[in-house]
Amino acid sequence: MFEGLRSRLQKITGSLEDRIEQTIPAEPSVEKTGVPGGAAPAEAAEKDPSLLSRVKVLITDREFFISEKDVEEPLFELQMVLLENDVALPVADEIIRRVREDLTGKRRKIGEPLHEIVTAALRNALMSVLGDGFDLVSYIRNHERPVRILFTGVNGTGKTTTVAKVAAYLKKQGFSVVIGAGDTFRAGALEQIDVHADRLGIKVIQHQQGADPSAVLFDAVSYAKAHRIDAVLADTAGRFHNRANLMNQLEKIRRVMNPDLIVYVDEAVAGNDAVIRAHEFDRTVGADAVILTKADMDSRGGAAISIAHTIGKPVMFLGTGQGYDDIVPFSPARVVEELLGVSA
Repeated sequence: MFEGLRSRLQKITGSLEDRIEQTIPAEPSVEKTGVPGGAAPAEAAEKDPSLLSRVKVLITDREFFISEKDVEEPLFELQMVLLENDVALPVADEIIRRVREDLTGKRRKIGEPLHEIVTAALRNALMSVLGDGFDLVSYIRNHERPVRILFTGVNGTGKTTTVAKVAAYLKKQGFSVVIGAGDTFRAGALEQIDVHADRLGIKVIQHQQGADPSAVLFDAVSYAKAHRIDAVLADTAGRFHNRANLMNQLEKIRRVMNPDLIVYVDEAVAGNDAVIRAHEFDRTVGADAVILTKADMDSRGGAAISIAHTIGKPVMFLGTGQGYDDIVPFSPARVVEELLGVSA
């Protein structure tokens, strides 16, 4: 994932290292340490064995200082790279601010590995905007059951398939699951969820096409309570945030179902559009977490980096393929390792 952004960040890391290296004072010459006649260090050390240790102490104790001006150009390049890879402007600004704050204004010992200094600053900045993720397994284990999870999102982002993937994931974790087929609007939606449920061996509650989705999901919750099911996964029809009638319907679903979690689903490849839409859905009907599909097809990574910081909601899963197992819990540390090649 995020191959394009990863390669660009590696180049920026190199630029920052080169620029910082230029700020480091030259090591003291042996002549300046009192070597008689400018003799070579080896010859001088033979005559005065204490000389070599004195030179080492001088070099080790010397310091260098990185000013904001020293890193201004590579940080501007970093900002452009982030924006070109669909990182939202406020998030790019926050990353730059944190990297600048981490790198500058401190005295550092000459000899500190520059690669570690730079990657640590980038790692800390990225971790600060990625959030903590959302551990759904722990949430269910520590919550009154059935846990009611409502999935929302726009058309065509893979929401129904994502519901099936989450159902398969929870089943593997030992939880019982029922799916509520709340997408009664889209032609073929009921058949699609039926196929998924049959393949996974999971019960699905549905009414006929065109039925009130609130009634379907009410029945799904009632079934879960009666059969002591751990989680209800409620699919809904895709809708755009600017369609007032559909958003009002979603608000009715929310009131009737009373979900414990509202999960917004969108495509990682949508970049900033996903961030904007997530914000609007959160403002209109609420959102507790986000799932990004098609992360395996996203070379930029802007949505994954931006969305948690921008809307203040954690990312729960990344979809990474077409199979039921192609869904991974979102790990900020794993994303940073993917981007920088270092452990967070």
